[in-house]
Amino acid sequence: MTGTEDSPPEDSPSAAQESALDSETKPESGAGADSAPRAESGPGADSAPKAETGRVADSAPAAESDPRADESKAEESNPKKRSTLRELTTLAVIAIVLYYVMLTFVARPYLIPSESMEPTLHGCATCVGDRIMVDKLTYRFSSPEPGDVVVFKGPPSWNVGYKSIRSSNTVLRWLQNGLSFIGFVPPDENDLVKRVIAVGGQTVQCRADTGLTVNGKPLKEPYLDANTMMADPSVYPCLGSEFGPVTVPPGRLWVMGDNRTHSADSRAHCPMLCTGDPTPGTVPVANVIGKARFIVWPPSRWGGVGSVNPQQAQ
Repeated sequence: MTGTEDSPPEDSPSAAQESALDSETKPESGAGADSAPRAESGPGADSAPKAETGRVADSAPAAESDPRADESKAEESNPKKRSTLRELTTLAVIAIVLYYVMLTFVARPYLIPSESMEPTLHGCATCVGDRIMVDKLTYRFSSPEPGDVVVFKGPPSWNVGYKSIRSSNTVLRWLQNGLSFIGFVPPDENDLVKRVIAVGGQTVQCRADTGLTVNGKPLKEPYLDANTMMADPSVYPCLGSEFGPVTVPPGRLWVMGDNRTHSADSRAHCPMLCTGDPTPGTVPVANVIGKARFIVWPPSRWGGVGSVNPQQAQ
């Protein structure tokens, strides 16, 4: 009995063995089992993914927010903007130069300020007058002919008493000159528009019994309209005082407005009812600016300006 009760100390080696076994198995499950996973999931697993995901994730935001990248993009876009601006500026300068050349040598718009050419050209001080395009090329190669509607600079004797229509304010005067250049206000010079009735070498006169004649032959003038005048041409053929005969000097023109009772033309500027020196009442061909071709404004008046030779009835 005592021996069996003392037998448990013999089992102590088995407990030691179990503890030894436990100590042997623990390192396997602890150090051995933990070391491999830690190697895979710790240093090995963390290093590669972190390096890859960290670099990839960080690289995109860095490229977007990098000031140097923004500067490089700005530097790339700025030359394009500067190039576009230079092109637009160049085109604008070319357009202005071409427009100036056209107005100076080819054609120019003019505003009709008075009713002296009614009904062919409409104008008055308080209304929207016709804006016409004047051909400046034709008379570089030919001379004005009877029936042409011409714009010309008034001779000195025609400018007596002429007052400038420009403002005394420098800025407003500059603006008026600019608008005049494109035909929105009348020119400051005494530029006039009339119809050529006779040219150098021809003789003009008007008598109550014969009406207006050139070289003794009556004229046919379909552009006259009794509704725009203060007299009926069938009753008062001269539509004013009798005058002449006047022989037009070479290189000069006899001009008259279509609205005969409202036009200060050649009749009004020659002395002694045009029986004396014909020079003051005639216009030098050199003063002619150009030939009226089109009415460009207002739209309701669009159309050509007819050149009707009144001497064709001869």
